[in-house]
Amino acid sequence: MQYKRLTEYGAIGDGNTVALVGRDGSIDWCPLPHVESPSVFAAILDADRGGRFSVQPTRSFESIQRYRDRTNVLETTFRTADGSATVTDFMPVAEATGSADRPPAIYRRLECDDGPLEFTVSFEPRFDYARDVPAVEPTSDGVVAIGDDERAVLTSDVPLEPTAEGHGGSATATLEAGERRWLVLGYGEAIPLEPSRHREVLDDVVDYWRGWSHDCDGADCPIGGPWHELAVRSSLVLKLLIHRGTGAVCAAPTTSLPEDLGGVRNWDYRFNWIRDAAFTVQALAELGHLAEARSYFQLCLDHCRGHDPADIPPVYGLHGGDDLEERTLDHLEGYRGSAPVRVGNAARQQRQLDVYGELILAIYESVRYGEAVTTDDWAVMRGLIDAVCEDWDRPDASIWEPRNDPQQYVYSKVMCWAALDRGIKLADAADDVSAPLERWRTCREDVREAILERGYSERTDSFVRSFGDETLDAANLLVPVVGLLPPDDARVQCTIDATIDRLATSDGLVRRYEGDDGLPGETSPFIVCSFWLVTALALAGRTDEARDRFESILEYASPLGVFAEGIDPETGEQRGNVPQAYSHIGLINSVLYLADAGDSNRERRAPLGFDQWTADERSSAEIVRQPTDTERRNTQ
Repeated sequence: MQYKRLTEYGAIGDGNTVALVGRDGSIDWCPLPHVESPSVFAAILDADRGGRFSVQPTRSFESIQRYRDRTNVLETTFRTADGSATVTDFMPVAEATGSADRPPAIYRRLECDDGPLEFTVSFEPRFDYARDVPAVEPTSDGVVAIGDDERAVLTSDVPLEPTAEGHGGSATATLEAGERRWLVLGYGEAIPLEPSRHREVLDDVVDYWRGWSHDCDGADCPIGGPWHELAVRSSLVLKLLIHRGTGAVCAAPTTSLPEDLGGVRNWDYRFNWIRDAAFTVQALAELGHLAEARSYFQLCLDHCRGHDPADIPPVYGLHGGDDLEERTLDHLEGYRGSAPVRVGNAARQQRQLDVYGELILAIYESVRYGEAVTTDDWAVMRGLIDAVCEDWDRPDASIWEPRNDPQQYVYSKVMCWAALDRGIKLADAADDVSAPLERWRTCREDVREAILERGYSERTDSFVRSFGDETLDAANLLVPVVGLLPPDDARVQCTIDATIDRLATSDGLVRRYEGDDGLPGETSPFIVCSFWLVTALALAGRTDEARDRFESILEYASPLGVFAEGIDPETGEQRGNVPQAYSHIGLINSVLYLADAGDSNRERRAPLGFDQWTADERSSAEIVRQPTDTERRNTQ
């Protein structure tokens, strides 16, 4: 069987897991019961052995996908010579249905718009990343797949039968115009076949997503302008990646989709990276999703409580676990032959000093949006900032997690400066907290001096990847975003120009860095880096350039407005895990800065978390408070 382009997939989810549904009606990826669990369908990683669940016309067809407006309910419409039909795919969300105790489920409604039209259903579950091929047996209204330790039950008003070899289920049915059929997959136990109830669940899920998604009357909207709907779609993608139980943001719901087709840069992204925190908080808070923003920053603090401040892991399991051991699944061939397929992520063991800045920035942003930190939180923050004072000049792996020796990465130093700067600002604003401010201020100046003297190359006329180096790093585009230097500083402008000259393609795409990273092959241009360039240009007042590059990037979006991690510069195909949280965070924040730059009546957006409270705001803001009894119990 052939592999589909990544732009041919839509994503559905329930806050616990995410499934990828192809434009051909095939669910080719779904881990259950959680996104970090082993897969039940993994045809995207092995087209022959991975397993799938497809619903499609028997005859040749064309198809398109769309989301129902302001929802994560996916519709795939098929057209054949005989007629047309639509498959509606969704997963029940506990907050919508009041059914938190129900098993995870995938609902698929098949509706014939113009018929008669013959459809084929193929149900091929493969548990435990296709290492457990289940026996499939008939039930009164469907089939059940029974593995070593798992069960999946498919109920339907389409007559399903086990396949001849007994490891799948199939059916063929002809629908007349106006007819509907339901297929409901329950993990662990059956979902009773009740079409009227299924329609109610669909209505509840649609109402939930529309009630959650950003909506405005256009006045003073932070993302007002031509890209409003695209930014709303990105927020809905982010919501799919937020674990409903813990608030953790999954970097992507897939594993091992390659950065370099046929290469080894294939990673498992089904975990929570702290570095996503600051930009996630800003994006969600600006769109009005304050509960998710607050929950996420508190989760990041909770992660830090159980660790020595000098040894904070950069990545966590979505449930807070630390079993991220990296392993390979040699029985799977990988997407389009890109092996190895990996689960787990060895970045857990790396030292990445930039996470300190990203965490403190997230806390600072949360306070700006109205969240007070507790005295217990402040104790954690103080420990983190003290650790920065001790360790900022040590080599590390930094943001891009190379597999070679640690270096003195400039971006890590920039984020260490940001941790010190925002910690000082919070302490100044709070007045009544204990902090070694003289030490922090001295260290902040030392870090800044080192960055400007050793991190900027007169020869290259740009900030560079590491001290004493001449290669470039796109992460340095964030220097003005975090406020180390103002956007109109000559060194910022020259870094933007050098990035365009040496890391950018002619159509707006930006590679992450130059130089060795300890791995063979090449990485594709990163979408988030491309959005960083847009943001830096918008901040620098180069608005026309920013808009042009932004529009160029959007041409690579899927028809659904979804982005993976990178873009193959030769073919224009998306690469890497999909959908990618960082890409969509970058899109939202670029729209925020572009909206400000394009509105002469709007106050220009300050760099991330850089604006200080006015005297009135400071007197009225609660920066640090005592924890409640519940909070004390939860942190013990």
